[in-house]
Amino acid sequence: MSRERPKRATLPPAQENIKKLEKVVNEGNFYGAQQMYKSISARYISAERYSEALDILQSGACIQLANGQITCGAELAVLFVEALTKGNYPCNDDTIDCVRKIYKKFPQISVPQQLGDVEVDDDIQKLSEAIGAAKIRVESCSSFLKTALKWSAQFGPHKSGSPEFHSMLAEYIFSETPEVDMAKISFHFVRGNTPQKFASTLVSFMGKCYPGEDDLAIARAALMYCALGNLRDANNLLDEIKKQVQSNNLELPSSDLMQFIEYLLQVLQRDALPLFNMLRANYKSSIDRDPSFNEFIDLIAEKFYGVQRRNPLQGMFGDIFKMMGAE
Repeated sequence: MSRERPKRATLPPAQENIKKLEKVVNEGNFYGAQQMYKSISARYISAERYSEALDILQSGACIQLANGQITCGAELAVLFVEALTKGNYPCNDDTIDCVRKIYKKFPQISVPQQLGDVEVDDDIQKLSEAIGAAKIRVESCSSFLKTALKWSAQFGPHKSGSPEFHSMLAEYIFSETPEVDMAKISFHFVRGNTPQKFASTLVSFMGKCYPGEDDLAIARAALMYCALGNLRDANNLLDEIKKQVQSNNLELPSSDLMQFIEYLLQVLQRDALPLFNMLRANYKSSIDRDPSFNEFIDLIAEKFYGVQRRNPLQGMFGDIFKMMGAE
């Protein structure tokens, strides 16, 4: 007598599992719920019921994050994006909105960016814990959004990924990182779609940075835009910074480097390679303040004047240029 193959158990509607799992989380069994979210969503994916798997993972990511379970929530958030990829979901308004809903659940907690002198043991301990927690938040959110960028680059219109996700990542890194890396933040902002927010971030940075870092940050941002061939947003950024500085009764950095940027943005509007070269030579000492600036300017020369770079992908900033491919 031949054996019949056992029938695969029928999966219930996703909402039934979502309610059951939410109850487990609300009871405080975060780890147990996490394992259930992963195993149950995997069954729906295996059955190619991607929409329901996405509902389960989105619900799980949001409720874990809302309960302060950053690592658990981020893991489910990454699985959510991986399910979008497996299901061949396009990067459109609806799917971007789903990613945004999860992103907004990541907590934003103020961490001191000027650490100053801390002498009391309890204060040192609290500060150390706050910095450690901030690091986990940034790494977790970054992992989620970088996965989303990879998916959006594959299934959306932008080769470098969704501008919305770049803006989210830039904003989160700036708000949550105690020691700000403006080069990394600018990298994402120039690929984003919130130039006004970028300007606000730079103005805010001006009030927190060490002397001499403010003009470097503004110049780097403008050069990054130009290196992508985006002269419009480079000009808009500088105009917006000037506007915000004035309205906040601050002073725009005054340096040879800022003067160079002002002149550069004007020169790039013309077919004037000799003038471009002259400007670069005259401000060499200012440009040399940051090792990346010469490489950005090489790329600008290629974008605007067709000047071929020598060994463009070699050197310490080669990986940056690989990631800065033209859209």
